[in-house]
Amino acid sequence: MNYNSTRNKETVVSAAQAIAQGISEEGGLFVPQELPKYSFDDIKALCQTDYRGRAKKIMGDFLSDFTSDEISESVDAAYTAEKFGSDNPCPISYIESGEKKMALLELWHGPTSAFKDMALQILPHLLTKSVKKTYDGKEAVILVATSGDTGKAALEGFKDVDGTKIMVFYPLNGVSPMQKRQMATQKGENVNVVAIKGNFDDAQTGVKKIFTNSDIKEKLAENNMLFSSANSINWGRLLPQIVYYFSAYCDMVNEGKINLGDKINVAVPTGNFGNILASFYAMNMGLPVKTFICASNSNNVLTDFIRTGTYDKKRQFYTTISPSMDILVSSNLERLLYHLTGENAEKVAEMMKALNTEGAYTVDTEVKAKLDKYFWGGCCDDENTEKTIGELYKNENYLADTHTAVAVNVYDQYVRETGDVTPVVIASTASPYKFAKAVLTSVSSDKLPEDEFAMVDALSAKTGTKVPAPLAALKDAEERFSFFCEVDEMPQTVLNGLNIG
Repeated sequence: MNYNSTRNKETVVSAAQAIAQGISEEGGLFVPQELPKYSFDDIKALCQTDYRGRAKKIMGDFLSDFTSDEISESVDAAYTAEKFGSDNPCPISYIESGEKKMALLELWHGPTSAFKDMALQILPHLLTKSVKKTYDGKEAVILVATSGDTGKAALEGFKDVDGTKIMVFYPLNGVSPMQKRQMATQKGENVNVVAIKGNFDDAQTGVKKIFTNSDIKEKLAENNMLFSSANSINWGRLLPQIVYYFSAYCDMVNEGKINLGDKINVAVPTGNFGNILASFYAMNMGLPVKTFICASNSNNVLTDFIRTGTYDKKRQFYTTISPSMDILVSSNLERLLYHLTGENAEKVAEMMKALNTEGAYTVDTEVKAKLDKYFWGGCCDDENTEKTIGELYKNENYLADTHTAVAVNVYDQYVRETGDVTPVVIASTASPYKFAKAVLTSVSSDKLPEDEFAMVDALSAKTGTKVPAPLAALKDAEERFSFFCEVDEMPQTVLNGLNIG
């Protein structure tokens, strides 16, 4: 299987090339030329194996230039019980309220307590193998822009991995205190963390510009280095996310919640559009999905796009209690547009140029009709996010983080508007302890402690739930990174960090 660029269909690369390079030369994203198709019997066979078995099958069908041993080695190293707490790295909690049947797919049991671990524990294995296949001898420089969770998960995945260096940029005032603490205390000799004076979109745009800066790339080449990415613009980040939607479906079948062949809905709290796009790929491979419910916070650019067909980033930016969704430029939407336009790379390139120069674009009636067929969009502000957390805890004894609560709230809106009570998989994307202040405020009227870790302890005492061990360990961890820079200083900061400035 080969891969094209969303902005130039003449670009054709192997899976290893796509993963090693991260982004196409002209700024496009790599997409598979075709998708494997799974029949009823294929999904039945997936039901009869465990998560690792499902991952090996699905990834093997996409990574045709990897041997089965290479894929098995990568999967077995990534999804261990030691890292995720059990042999099933993403268990499901079920909530049935009246006719509504919610399957909360808990994607946050890994080492950094966020869903990004599901991809970023395996990406280093895939990327180092890819670099060896395509750029043997070069050192991979991983650049990451993060709105909170990707940064820590990437740092943890790549720390001390031979042949790699990683630098993470995050918005100085745009992540939770716990997320900031996670990154500032990161261990590893090959890691670097930098805050920027701006928001996530500034960080993401800055990283993309560095990727396509010919002068910087030339300096890297002179030092036997190349850029790659751990953001979901990298196909190696997105592919592992397809697996857990198939796995969730299989678990629901095995646990008697649905029958094999039944359709489900999928609801995802969405910022950069990668997580929900993975479920769209799964549907196109044969997973029986009826509707994709795209949940946004007050930064509701995706909600407006799905409802109107116009993507307009020229709007107020909100800093919210669900910071991983504080995004106005959703990079992975480009991949969806490529598929919905019938793989029209020229049209996608035009829309991305319009977004960059004019701040907006509008899709045609044919693409809008496809959006209406598959997607439903809604949004939820901070007040209703906190209300949803409180109600889930009070009524269902379920403690949700701020992002999961946005998805639950928007799903409730969807049911009220459509009456559709098809069983739904809701992506639960982070531990509530990563956002202790907002969650504690939502479930308790007691006066808040001033210290973040005192809030964590108070939340645990209030709810009788356990603080994830990696988060508890941060309390006494040494802070290593406190550097920050202006957005326009990012290129030089990268060169300085690599000692080639």
